[in-house]
Amino acid sequence: MFTRRDGLVALVAAALTAALTAGGLALAQQAEAVGKSWAIDWSSVPAKTTNVGTLRTFFKGPTATLADLDVHVTTLNPGAWSHQPHKHPNEEMLIIKEGQATVLINGEWKKVGAGSVVYLASNVPHAARNDSGAPVTYTVVNFRIPGAPDVKPVFVKP
Repeated sequence: MFTRRDGLVALVAAALTAALTAGGLALAQQAEAVGKSWAIDWSSVPAKTTNVGTLRTFFKGPTATLADLDVHVTTLNPGAWSHQPHKHPNEEMLIIKEGQATVLINGEWKKVGAGSVVYLASNVPHAARNDSGAPVTYTVVNFRIPGAPDVKPVFVKP
């Protein structure tokens, strides 16, 4: 039986494949992208320096079936955290491109390396940190279905 979750996972996989294999969609063009396919080239997305590393925003906005799709790539410097543990109603996936991250999953810290996929369920506390001596780079795919609440993350103690 094909469930709503199966459809959502398929959509995320397709969006991620497009984001990782092609080119830069400017934020102004994103409104026009609803209902259309797109490809974003890595080199066309500027890396913004943050206090923990860098951030490349590939897409943030609605799609034909999602209220919001956020696809970005984070590079965490050694010893840095993505953010303190928090939770939110939307689901999220991390795909580790290079390096090794330590992620909070179901109340436990787990090490994951290049090629790993991390699924973060709705309203479950999570975070990522870089305990290694080298940068870690991962893609974040954050999605919210229509009707799901659009609320700020709630920070929690792990």
